[in-house]
Amino acid sequence: MKNTVTFLKPARNELIDVISYYNHQSSGLGFDFALEIEKAIDRIDKFPESWTKLSKVTRKCRCNRFPYSIVYYLQDSSIIIIAIMHAKRKPKYWTDRLGQLK
Repeated sequence: MKNTVTFLKPARNELIDVISYYNHQSSGLGFDFALEIEKAIDRIDKFPESWTKLSKVTRKCRCNRFPYSIVYYLQDSSIIIIAIMHAKRKPKYWTDRLGQLK
């Protein structure tokens, strides 16, 4: 069964910013990043509880080609994307977004 995927607004903004950054670095690279995010979301959808737990309610799935992870929350048949997190920067910066889940 396919889960519904929703982005918190800050996560959507992060995705747009990273796509823009990579496209500025090299034409089309941002679109490659977007495709990797799409593939990671597909993996999350297929195996939602398989990825690394970050807390009682959150997990992260790493991207294959880029140093980013998707931080997400499972709620019934929904996947809520909390952050598009760089692997080497401020690992817990997104925790204040958990209040937006309820």
